[in-house]
Amino acid sequence: MQTIDPAASPTSPNLGHNLPQTDIVTAYCEKTAGSEALARTAADCFPSGITHDSRYLLPHGLYVEHAQGPHKWDVDGNRYIDYYGGHGALLLGHNRPEVKAAIDGAMEKGTHFGAGHPAEIAWAGLVKELVPCAERVRFTSSGTEANSMAVRLARGFTGRSKVVRFRGQFHGWQDEASIGYANHFDGSSTLGVPPSAAGNIVLSEVNDLPALRSILEEDDDIAVIMVEAMGAMTGKVPLAPGFHQGLRDLCDEFGCVLLFDEVVTGFRVSPGGMQEHLGVTPDLTSLAKILAGGLPGGAVVGRKDILDQLDFKVAADTNREKIHHPGTFNANPVSAAAGAETLRIIGSSPVCKQADATAEDLRNVLNQVLKKESVDWTAYGSSSVIHLCMGVPQDQFDPLAMSRTELQNKNTELVRQLRLAMLVHGVDLAPTPGAVVSASHTTNDVEDTCRAFSDSLHALKQAHLL
Repeated sequence: MQTIDPAASPTSPNLGHNLPQTDIVTAYCEKTAGSEALARTAADCFPSGITHDSRYLLPHGLYVEHAQGPHKWDVDGNRYIDYYGGHGALLLGHNRPEVKAAIDGAMEKGTHFGAGHPAEIAWAGLVKELVPCAERVRFTSSGTEANSMAVRLARGFTGRSKVVRFRGQFHGWQDEASIGYANHFDGSSTLGVPPSAAGNIVLSEVNDLPALRSILEEDDDIAVIMVEAMGAMTGKVPLAPGFHQGLRDLCDEFGCVLLFDEVVTGFRVSPGGMQEHLGVTPDLTSLAKILAGGLPGGAVVGRKDILDQLDFKVAADTNREKIHHPGTFNANPVSAAAGAETLRIIGSSPVCKQADATAEDLRNVLNQVLKKESVDWTAYGSSSVIHLCMGVPQDQFDPLAMSRTELQNKNTELVRQLRLAMLVHGVDLAPTPGAVVSASHTTNDVEDTCRAFSDSLHALKQAHLL
């Protein structure tokens, strides 16, 4: 990797960081002068100038002005094929006409009633129709909130305190989910999280059912096992065949609640998510992203007897304390309208299969380019999600034979330069690095992405990064 003295370029804001200056960085800065200017202003408003950690990209991230279908346009007028997809929320692509019409209609009626409304019932009805475990629904404002409530429900139902989580898996930014995700894999508390939170988390490795059995045999205070239903980082670390059923069997045997985190996979892998695809039904599921049609919204869904802990009448009839759950924007009417229309489309048309087929085509062409350029990377993944594994040739790649750390570790500088190079050539990758494909992506998008990828690899080679 090149180690040029990274003196700040006049075309790069650098935002206080010293970076290797390559032709890729220079070309990116020349193309995105408007984004650079906004990044400078944002740096005076937000920590690191950003509003979400995953949008951190040096020398500066994109500032987008509008989007349509699989494309978005930055403030400089540059068009990009979008594989970030609203952090996975936009299975239908940007501004799907039917969803936009539903949002416009809801906005005309009002954005908040402080009361129940018909759209929330229609929305919940579609969730119940599509998601196998959804006997009852409780809406929240985000996936983080949904996971927090799901854990609380599991604890209340079982009378136990501890949560089994798998290292490297993401369940939101709340205290107990922050431990063992990006760091602190020993189970200790992350910065700002009290040690008491860490005491309620038991970390395990995926695809190791015997180890999980030992945990359950040795500790009778496990309330819930929560799992990213496709594996860490939406399948970057995939789960072995039979693992989900193994979790179901262990939870049944030891009286634990099984919680599928389907914040990303819900309504994407199939209309009913991973649980429909696998035929394994959890006790609880957390949902968000696609659920609300690209607007803020989440939900915890599952067994009636577990969600009954939120029910006033059940609490009174059983003389039990009710679990308290407010939330100003729960089932917001505009999110409900967008979500209901999105779920109607997903439930009545083959959009999941369309996105899957396009993703498979894109995986194949990316791997063809890598072979042609003699680059030892592999494009892999399942459903409509694609990941790039750097450093392992395709004929030797077996994700189930690799460790979590091997799959999740990455050369951050190489990833940064790849993302910048792809942006220069009109493609916005997800930062994993990889792609989240929508039903709106076309064959032309796949072909254009293939050319951009080839040109980007050439640029990386010229910069002595490959």
